[in-house]
Amino acid sequence: MKTIRNKKQIIWYDDSILSDSPEQCCEPEYWLQQDKVIGSAQGRGTTWFVALDKMDAALRHYRRGGLFGKLVKDHYIFTGWEKTRSYQEFQLLNTLIEAGVNVPKPIAARAVKRTFCYQADLLSQKIPNACDLVAILQEKSLSKEMYQKIGREIRKMHAAQVNHTDLNIHNILIDDKENVWIIDFDKCHQQKGDDWKQGNLERLKRSFIKEADKRNIHWSEDQWASLN
Repeated sequence: MKTIRNKKQIIWYDDSILSDSPEQCCEPEYWLQQDKVIGSAQGRGTTWFVALDKMDAALRHYRRGGLFGKLVKDHYIFTGWEKTRSYQEFQLLNTLIEAGVNVPKPIAARAVKRTFCYQADLLSQKIPNACDLVAILQEKSLSKEMYQKIGREIRKMHAAQVNHTDLNIHNILIDDKENVWIIDFDKCHQQKGDDWKQGNLERLKRSFIKEADKRNIHWSEDQWASLN
């Protein structure tokens, strides 16, 4: 990991992946000028998909959710560079990769200090030819073997003692080679013990039930046993 630092910002980046300007890699305008934007997605904000030389990437600006997020959209209290959300997620993804968990490769992270607050961005791998479970289950059911694969990936994550505090079926992808990927580790962390792991699974199960009611996905509760 390389670092570029001045008084107002730090950019951490992997120079084995990023050959473009690290100083500008977290600026959507830079990628638009380079004609490397290949798409976008709307969530709390816009995620930009860009074509790097070695892989496609997703650029995300950190934004708050909930009621407080309507008042303070993208500023967080600054308590140190290594406590910023972008740095924490960058490092956590590397920890998970070392543990053999299928997660996106972190490419660059930025934190920009604004007096007592900061703003943050993350550039990470866009998993090729992958769809989230919601999109897949709207079209078809999954096999028992695929649910077992999902369960194995979650157990690998838990073996690395990583608590995914927002584990839901939007954050689990399957690619065209039937590999399972887990994404979106903002606010997630390593945690000792085992008591919290069941809470991750219960949250995931609630998201299956919610989307079965909301989007009529091809899922029934008797399939849950195959995942555990």
